[in-house]
Amino acid sequence: MRDIPDAFAAHLAGGVTTLCRCWALTRRDGLRLGFTDHDRDLVLGGLTYAARTGLEAAEASAELGFAVSGGDVAGALTGLGLTEVEIAGGLYDGASVETWLVDWTAPETRLLLDLATLGEIRRTGDAFVAELRGLADRLEAERGRTYRATCGADLGDARCRVDLAGFRATGTVLAEPEPGTLAVALDGSFPEGLFSGGRLAWTGGANAGRTTDLRVQAGGLIELWEAPPAAIAPGDAFTLSAGCDKRLATCRDRFANAVNFQGFPHMPGNDFVVRPPGGETGLDGGSLFR
Repeated sequence: MRDIPDAFAAHLAGGVTTLCRCWALTRRDGLRLGFTDHDRDLVLGGLTYAARTGLEAAEASAELGFAVSGGDVAGALTGLGLTEVEIAGGLYDGASVETWLVDWTAPETRLLLDLATLGEIRRTGDAFVAELRGLADRLEAERGRTYRATCGADLGDARCRVDLAGFRATGTVLAEPEPGTLAVALDGSFPEGLFSGGRLAWTGGANAGRTTDLRVQAGGLIELWEAPPAAIAPGDAFTLSAGCDKRLATCRDRFANAVNFQGFPHMPGNDFVVRPPGGETGLDGGSLFR
């Protein structure tokens, strides 16, 4: 049951309504932005909700129980502080969003419709559609440990305890043969594939301050999972951190850290369950009666 303020209820009961939607977006770095589908700016609680952004509610859904409700908002990349480079750079990932229904003739007469977080943002040219995920989405996040053969820790975190200082390298870009694939010069020699699955942090160039996941490192080439939002130029500097495939053999042989392995490498798999009595003797595809 939603409690509707008396002033707002009185406005809804009138013969004519003057309503619009407002969205208050708070990025993870603390920056707050306001947007409205009204034709002029509105000020609520000290935050200016910018109009003329082309922002509108595209879809909304509500679910019973613990199902995740959500919706979409669509607009043009012309809003204050909303740029394609910032979106591609992840500044809006997981941002919190408040959706208000507002009487634009008296902006303090309003009703909070929903609290959500930003999910996937789809871009087409100069337009975008942003997915809004309800609060129940947090219930789907993994909490605690899971029973699996691979490690549940992240390389270098408090549970892993590997000191990453000995597994980092600095380097510069020589060329970009194709988007997301870089020819690089590193500051030393390192084992083949040490940085596969690791992280790249830009320390120079147009992408300075951003990080990205590294797919493969082989010789003088590195391949990124996703090309950075800004252009890469020869001479751009970066730092690489080693990757880990979370297998016990890698933890033991590469990092000498098996004592802190956070998985269950000896748990039986599906092949153990379907294996017939007596082990695998004679399972060569031939007849069982000759």
